[in-house]
Amino acid sequence: MPPLHDDMGTALNLTHAPRRVVSLVPSLTEAIAVGRPEVLVGATQWCTHPTDLDVARVRGTKNPDREAIVRLRPDLVIANKEENRELDVARLRAAGVPVWVTVIETVPQALDSLERMFTEALETPVPDWLDTARALWSGPLPDVTATTAIPIWRDPWMVVGRSTFTGDLLRRAGLANAFAEDPDRYPHVALEEIDRPDVDVVLLPDEPYVFSESDGPEAFHRAPTRLVNGRLITWYGPSLLPAHDMLRQLVATL
Repeated sequence: MPPLHDDMGTALNLTHAPRRVVSLVPSLTEAIAVGRPEVLVGATQWCTHPTDLDVARVRGTKNPDREAIVRLRPDLVIANKEENRELDVARLRAAGVPVWVTVIETVPQALDSLERMFTEALETPVPDWLDTARALWSGPLPDVTATTAIPIWRDPWMVVGRSTFTGDLLRRAGLANAFAEDPDRYPHVALEEIDRPDVDVVLLPDEPYVFSESDGPEAFHRAPTRLVNGRLITWYGPSLLPAHDMLRQLVATL
């Protein structure tokens, strides 16, 4: 096989189509499990979809058990620049394990990266769900219906800022991110910077912080809040299909 290049431009020399894959990215684990379940042999503890996924667990995205990964003898490890540490990628490569690193900060970037992962890294056709996702999420940006803020943590409060997949996804649903121009991608902010009159709705996802009816909404007194499925606004993969329906329904109520 000729050398392949991942999203970072790093060359990978694979001698055959991968038959044993470990994924360190929940979104990509789900994508592979739906499209090529027979090749998936390992995933992190945060890889919760499909719910019946039965593979070896290799700890978390930020602290993977590298020795366990090597013992699985993977032909390829799938990682992501944002979700996984450069150190872990480098040490896996030093141990002789090929690692395909994805870079995803926008919806189009996600769609293209997923297509390359399937067709180039895994040597398999593009799955039907990915074609459907491209049809749903491509096209011109809609008009802005409302301005939103998306906390991802509290105490201290952190929100989605610039150049993120989540921010781009919401913009493509007609929701402007109140922190899209912040110099940080995930800025720490004071609560009053979120809870302000010009924010039409605060979306409180259930991951990474588990916002719930009793943990999150009570902090806000100016901006209305909505609890949302975190997977549907932060994951890229088969979740892009139900995310489109969920966000369309949400926007219709604002």
